[in-house]
Amino acid sequence: MLRAISMSRVRKFFRLPHGERWLLLKAALLLGAIRIGLRLLAFQTLKQLLDSASQPRSASEFSSDQIVWAVIAASRYVLGDKPCLVQALAVQLLLKRRGYPASLRIGVARKGRGELQAHAWVESEDSVVIGGGDLSRYKPFSAFDGESNKQHYSI
Repeated sequence: MLRAISMSRVRKFFRLPHGERWLLLKAALLLGAIRIGLRLLAFQTLKQLLDSASQPRSASEFSSDQIVWAVIAASRYVLGDKPCLVQALAVQLLLKRRGYPASLRIGVARKGRGELQAHAWVESEDSVVIGGGDLSRYKPFSAFDGESNKQHYSI
């Protein structure tokens, strides 16, 4: 679901430095591809494809904060509800491609009457870079670091 973009936002986009515009466009395309991939592929298959695409290319001209900013900004126009998994997968790939460490975490919390709520976030250098907030209520069950297909279960 793409949202309409106002002319003021278009002008603001074109005032960004060239590199930031390119990063924002990459983030938007990646978010769309991941969203489609989650609908068409098994999660493990999609994760393997993303891991193979996340090999470091070169030192980044962007900080990890700029990468997270681009994904969040693009998400407003590319994603609908519940974007945490799509955002987390995109941030992990973009960080790893630029040489930053990044681990995808997925956790669950009891919502009530036996319902579970899942949430995804990314940790880099011992801090949460996207998907933060009150994570204490989530029981992490996997770490997908992209360096191997090992899954670490703590349930």
